[in-house]
Amino acid sequence: MPYDPDRHDRQSLRLRGWDYRTPAAYFVTLCAHRRQCLFGEVVRGRMHLNACGRIVAEEWHRSPSIRREIETDAFVVMPNHVHGIVIIAPPDAPRPITPDGYTVDVGTNAVGTHGRASLQRRSKSGRPVRRARSLGAFVAGFKSAVTTRVNRHRGMPGEPVWQGRFYERIIRNEREWHAVRRYIRQNPARWHRDRHHPGR
Repeated sequence: MPYDPDRHDRQSLRLRGWDYRTPAAYFVTLCAHRRQCLFGEVVRGRMHLNACGRIVAEEWHRSPSIRREIETDAFVVMPNHVHGIVIIAPPDAPRPITPDGYTVDVGTNAVGTHGRASLQRRSKSGRPVRRARSLGAFVAGFKSAVTTRVNRHRGMPGEPVWQGRFYERIIRNEREWHAVRRYIRQNPARWHRDRHHPGR
C-alpha cells in the first residue's frame, strides 16, 4: 500500500504480532502536548527552529551515538510535531527486514528477500510490552531527553512537552521509503495544509 499521509498520520498502524525490536525501518510522528507550537515557526515554506526546536533536533541527531541499536534517516521538526525515519539495526543483527519479507540496506536502501520476523511478547492484559532496544523504548528515551532539556530551558520543571502516544508505520519497501522521505522533506512547504496546523 502506498504512503498516504492523510491516513497513515492519523493513527498508529501497529502490526499485531510484530516484534518492534525487529531490524526494520519505521516512520514515526511525535506531537507536542496539546499540539502547542513549541518548536518554532514556518516562514515562507521553511521551518525556523527556536531554542526548543533546536533541542529536539540535537537529541534526534545524538540518538544513534547513545543507542547503538538504532540509525536515523530523514527527519523534520515542525512547529508542533516531529516526523522521522528510525531504523532498528543492532550491530550484531542481520540487515533490517520489513513485514513483507524484504531486507533494507541502511546505506543504499537496496531491497532483497529475507525470512519472517519474530512474534511480539504481550502482557497478561494482551497489551504489547515495551521491550529494551525496541522502537517504543527509543521513543520513550528520546521524548524524556527532550522534555528534560526543554523544561530546563523554559524554567518549567514537570510540564509535559509531548503527547502520550506516538504514531508509527513500518516502512515495507524501498518505494515507500522514498515516498516517506519526500513527504518529510516537503512538510514545511505544506504546513498551511497540514492537519496539525493550529488554524485547521
